[in-house]
Amino acid sequence: MKKLVLLLSVGLFFGCGDDKSVDIDQKTTMEVEKVFEAGTVMKGEVINAKFKVTNTGDYPLIIGEVTPSCSCTVAEEPEEPIQPGESSEIIAQVKTDNLSAKKIQKMITVMANTVPNVTVLEIRGSIR
Repeated sequence: MKKLVLLLSVGLFFGCGDDKSVDIDQKTTMEVEKVFEAGTVMKGEVINAKFKVTNTGDYPLIIGEVTPSCSCTVAEEPEEPIQPGESSEIIAQVKTDNLSAKKIQKMITVMANTVPNVTVLEIRGSIR
């Protein structure tokens, strides 16, 4: 009886999915402008960088992790997979109030189901 309940539970679990399933082994391609030019900002100003990401492949684009290079930068990845032909944004903010250098060069590492699976984005600018 326990085997029957387990078998029915597993069948119900896998039978309730939608037709937009994502397989971890599905690799796709993306197009993204890798450099955001912030220009000259005043010290203390927050830089809001947006990187448009377009899925140019045949499978859903899953951005698994977006990691900034330092604690002054915060980045957000799209929450949902990006379907083929569609676009979304990676949004990053750089807080300049504690930066001592006059030049800004912050990196953001993006891990996704692409080949290669790591893409590095850059935010450039200068502080006045």
